[in-house]
Amino acid sequence: VIDATTLGWGTRVKGFVACFALGCLFSLLGSCFLWIPKKGLMLFAAFYTLGNIASIGSTLFLMGPMKQLKRMFEPTRLIATTVMLLCLILTLCSAFWWRKAGLALLFCILQFFALAWYSISFIPFARDAVKKCVSVCLS
Repeated sequence: VIDATTLGWGTRVKGFVACFALGCLFSLLGSCFLWIPKKGLMLFAAFYTLGNIASIGSTLFLMGPMKQLKRMFEPTRLIATTVMLLCLILTLCSAFWWRKAGLALLFCILQFFALAWYSISFIPFARDAVKKCVSVCLS
């Protein structure tokens, strides 16, 4: 992954697809684990977070690690990236260290919104469209 930019395009796409599919599988497994009594919410939080980490990691194959890091911390994405990474860490801390299921669920929800906001930052004018749609719905 460190030398992802030296990989051929076909290899990079295969790496992206494999990593993204693994992320989707983890998220799906987490959703299935949600219905297990007592430990289900903790398993959901852990697998959902691992799925998001794998999905974000999949883009390393397309852009390369350094370009990915530079783009993640551009001024337009800095807040979304920071909140997303913080929520990823806090979700895992809530699930494994603090053992607070409700807090883990809250951080999963925040993680979802932060990741969505981060993702749409790569689409020109998408954030403006979402802001306008939300303001119309709220008014």
